[in-house]
Amino acid sequence: MNNTPVYLDSYTLQSDMRIRLPKSVINNLQAVPGKTEFSFYFDSTTQSVIMKICDKKPDSNNEVKENG
Repeated sequence: MNNTPVYLDSYTLQSDMRIRLPKSVINNLQAVPGKTEFSFYFDSTTQSVIMKICDKKPDSNNEVKENG
């Protein structure tokens, strides 16, 4: 697999800290606006922000346990 980043588009950071995502991000990640959550990481070596779809893991405190 190719590890070279793919350029999608450039957007300006808005005054309320929002950044618009290119439609190609939504299509390629099969993200659902208003539902899909992302995790953000900072790579200090390359001064890059990495955005990944959030890994949802069940919260052990909220799990329903079956008897038996």
